Amino acid sequence: MKLTDILSAKHISLGLDAKSKNDIIEKMLRLISGSPHITDKTKLRSDVLKREKEMSTGIGKNVALPHAKTDAVSSPVIAFATLRREVDFESLDDEPVKLVFLLASPEAMLSQHIKLLSRISRVISQPETRDKLILAASPEEVLALFLAEEKAFPEI
Repeated sequence: MKLTDILSAKHISLGLDAKSKNDIIEKMLRLISGSPHITDKTKLRSDVLKREKEMSTGIGKNVALPHAKTDAVSSPVIAFATLRREVDFESLDDEPVKLVFLLASPEAMLSQHIKLLSRISRVISQPETRDKLILAASPEEVLALFLAEEKAFPEI
């Protein structure tokens, strides 16, 4: 499974206007709310916020990755957004966030969840990739970039 197997253009937002960490999370949840894989939107929200309270998912390098293992989804769901302006996300490196991924996986898919988190981290590890994502003009351009970045990655 690759990110591009899960991510669709309708779950990508470029220039998302958000004012705070909680605002970002709420808007990312709304972005995926139409996914047929979400079985309980209220529980999904609760589980994502619970995970965020444990420790910030601002992973550094201007990237946030709110996520949850939850029985509120039947299959992994992912959303991606670039932000209109940088937002403080209490990141590990104290830098504001520009790029946000939201990932939710079924509790029974722990290994898959960890591999997807790792894959996201690997894709955005290069500064050039992050810059291209920030400058992307369309969801299709974002998907093409992920597809190109994942070509050399093994299937998970």
